[in-house]
Parts: sequence; structure tokens; C-alpha cells
Amino acid sequence: MGTVSAVSFLAPAKLNLSLEVYGKRPDGYHDIRSVMVPVSLYDEVTVEEASRGIALTCDAPGIPVDETNSCHRAAALFMKWAKAPSGVRIRLRKTIPAEGGLGGGSSDAAAALKGLASLTGKVPPGEGLRGMAAQVGADVPFFLLGRAALVEGFGDRLTPLLWETPFHAVIVLPPFGLSTREAYARLRRGFGDPPPAAPPPAIRSIEDAAAIVRNDFEEAWGPVCPEIGRIKKELQAAGACASGLTGSGSAVFGLFASVSGARRAENSLRAGGDGRRVFVAGNI
Repeated sequence: MGTVSAVSFLAPAKLNLSLEVYGKRPDGYHDIRSVMVPVSLYDEVTVEEASRGIALTCDAPGIPVDETNSCHRAAALFMKWAKAPSGVRIRLRKTIPAEGGLGGGSSDAAAALKGLASLTGKVPPGEGLRGMAAQVGADVPFFLLGRAALVEGFGDRLTPLLWETPFHAVIVLPPFGLSTREAYARLRRGFGDPPPAAPPPAIRSIEDAAAIVRNDFEEAWGPVCPEIGRIKKELQAAGACASGLTGSGSAVFGLFASVSGARRAENSLRAGGDGRRVFVAGNI
């Protein structure tokens, strides 16, 4: 297929430091405005040559490995474009939890596209790879970019951000996932105008990062998931300068200026029990 027979990429999670949801578009998507940041919590995606077809394996139970998987969809689009005569095998090693709003599936798909480009030595011209990513899912173009960005439209318009300060996030995953489809339904946004134009923020300090933390999906889940509000308060009590929901949930994060502060908070939050999972990750 190419000069190498297998490649591996780390696929990072993301946090939505801010997420505003506006009206529905004619294509059925919603317009959003979100500041998204990749963080150091990773899946690993290995792409290798196979005799024919697309084969997908995953070490995490419950993750589909058929055509509904975003990596499978990404591979199908790329292989069709590349007119590849042989097949591909994709192996996923999962660390990023599903249904947490952390973007693991989209990040895996972006890593698969990068892997296929490396494996075949072919890259669609111009914005072709990003267009392919957008066909797979709304967050996939962001993970192709691989850096902090203001994300608009349905996720297809990206403005890289000036980001001058590191942060450490304590990420708490409750013992339940949340459905993105249900989250949008609960917001009950009708068809409407896109958001007004606004300049992208410049993040020069941890205070700048904390100041933008907000998520419209907290409004959607608040009445039925009081755990989200409780975890936010726990993070703030543990020293977070801001806390919020990421994506459509269910993961909640708190921002810390130092890794030592984040580690102390991690220990405190773990003591909360209830089946939650707690991670510490920095921006990358």
C-alpha cells in the first residue's frame, strides 16, 4: 500500500472550556461556538495493511467495531478516495471513556485518517482531508488540527487560538454516560439565526481560561442529573478556579494552575466514591 506496513498515533481527549448552542441549521445540525482544547488523556490507534476490506478491533467492551464506528467510517471514506487496492486493519486501545463528552470516538477517527495518509503516502489536496473528517463527525476536524481552537458552525469552522498558559484539569466521570442526541433534544433549540460574530479569545493566563468556562448543556441536564452540579461544587471546594461540563456530558472538569493542586484534588474527588472515575490531564 505504501512504504510502511503499520503506524500508530495517540488520540487525545478534549475539553470544551466553553460551549454555546444556537439554533438549528437547514441541514439539521445546530450552530455552536466552543473553545476546545486537546488534553493529555489518550487512546492509541494503530493502522496496518490487510489483504482486503476494513477490519476493526477494540480492547474496550461495548465499543462497536462495525460500520457504525467512526474509525470504520473514516477508513471507508479514505479508502474509497485513495482507490486503495488492498485493505486495512485498525486496532483501538481505549483509555478515553465513552459517553463522557471527551471526544474519544472523534479523536480516534482523526488518528485513523492520519494513519491512512501515512500508510498510503496519499493526502487529499487542499482541504480534502478536513472535509472528509467533517463527513465522519462534527468534532473530527478539530482533532485533525490538534491544538486549541475556537470551533464554530457545526464543528467545521476552526480558528486556532493564542494560548499562552498551561493548565491541569481534574476530570470526573460519573458512573453513567449521557446521550448527545438527548442533550440536544432537551435544549429544545428551534431553527434560528447563527450566533453573532465575535472575536476569538486570547488565553494568556489561567484566569483567562477560567473566565470563559460555561456550557449550555448544563441547562439541559440540570433537572435530571443533579450529580453534575454536585461534582462541580466538589471541584471548586478542592481548589479549582473554574469547573464545568465538557461536551454534552457526562464528564465534569475543574481547572488548576499546578499539577500538585490537581493531584490533591484528584485524591479528594476519588474519595467521593459512587463508582466515579477521576483523571488528571494537562493541555497539549
